[in-house]
Amino acid sequence: MTQYLISFNEGAMDHIPDGDWVDVGKAAHEVTEEAVRAGVWVYGGGLERQQASIVATDGTVTDGPYPETKEVVGGFAVVEVATREEAHAWAAKIAAACRCAQHVRELMPDPEHDAFLRRLAEEK
Repeated sequence: MTQYLISFNEGAMDHIPDGDWVDVGKAAHEVTEEAVRAGVWVYGGGLERQQASIVATDGTVTDGPYPETKEVVGGFAVVEVATREEAHAWAAKIAAACRCAQHVRELMPDPEHDAFLRRLAEEK
């Protein structure tokens, strides 16, 4: 199984009228619940509208991203499915619920980290 990041840019939902937010929230939660019941949901959420902090390798913290950055992630979901087509199908459901287009990207696997998590789970 492969994990996919499904995301949308900040501002992608700005076109939604104030009176529709309850319906959008309900639809988004329904898709999330469907993904959980299907066993494909890993994690997801929206991001607050705020400037991100950049933490350098030496621990120095600065403001960012910089104004020339055109796209900033506004929300995301991670699903674990067998194929990219399945990820596209879930992205389509999320897009319909959230009323905005979704980006789909495959996450790079980390077999060492996965093995570590399996060992931890077996210890419980």
